[in-house]
Amino acid sequence: MIIEVPRGSFLKRGLTEKIDFISPFPCPFNYGAVSNYVGLDNDLLDALVLGGSRLPRGTRIKVKALGAVGLTDRDMYDDKLVCGHRPLRPWQRWMVLIFFHFYAFCKRLLNLYRGRRGRTACEGWGEARAAITRARLRDESWQGPTIPF
Repeated sequence: MIIEVPRGSFLKRGLTEKIDFISPFPCPFNYGAVSNYVGLDNDLLDALVLGGSRLPRGTRIKVKALGAVGLTDRDMYDDKLVCGHRPLRPWQRWMVLIFFHFYAFCKRLLNLYRGRRGRTACEGWGEARAAITRARLRDESWQGPTIPF
């Protein structure tokens, strides 16, 4: 995966370097995407890394997928792989879910402000294998997300 949002950052940037989202609090983990998979929202498959130190934006890291969180944003379902180097502890799973419930709340407010309709909510915990199965391999025809975030 490639890191797009270093742990502790308030800014989420897309591939174009344009700021997609400014968080009201710092991201509690390194966040990015699996560069060879495209999710159901036609953007790279999102992923986060638990544990370890803050990684600079652009860092490529190999980690194990431990689970996934489902997020619906404007009626579009999007998986977030939860990755790490060690088995997941129950409190880590709980913290990831708390973060995405809060993230969904903030994104609902942002969508309302931007006039973008549709349901936005954290759908809960899921299996990493199921999230990867829903994604498709990225090929040379992929030109980036087709819907602005």
